[in-house]
Amino acid sequence: MTAEMEFEFDLVFALPAAGADEGAILDALFEAGCDDAAVGLGAPGMVGLSFTRSGGDAETVIMAAVDAVMPALPEGSVLREVKPDLVSLADVAARLHVTRQALQKRDMPPPSLGGLYRAAEMPPYLEHQPGKVKDALEAARGWFAAAPAAQRINARISLEGAPTAA
Repeated sequence: MTAEMEFEFDLVFALPAAGADEGAILDALFEAGCDDAAVGLGAPGMVGLSFTRSGGDAETVIMAAVDAVMPALPEGSVLREVKPDLVSLADVAARLHVTRQALQKRDMPPPSLGGLYRAAEMPPYLEHQPGKVKDALEAARGWFAAAPAAQRINARISLEGAPTAA
């Protein structure tokens, strides 16, 4: 049996072209049991939800959150991305509460795309860093633990298409 752990992840959805009522979306998300999510509605046509949820397997936990969110969104909404997957050094630095420059001075995995790194590849490099970087890694463990599942789900979205709200 896999031990329970907390996973930190974000879900990003594209909303249908016909404008959605933000208040209705927030109410529907609350009723769907997503009252633990931080919801972002800042970008037109998009909604982001940030979760910290426990479970034995990141992919199962993330997909359970997707399944809870989808019925609360307007018909035609599409899951666009699960984070963390591709991250900047600034994203990692913010999670570790260090400066981006502190990470630039360290040995890191090679970037994957346009200066972005795979979050799933970062922990082994960070574990071998001295001082504050290594010490801060434990506090960000749930975020890094969600990264391999986010990467797999994003690959499926790219290859098979994203789940949509019916």
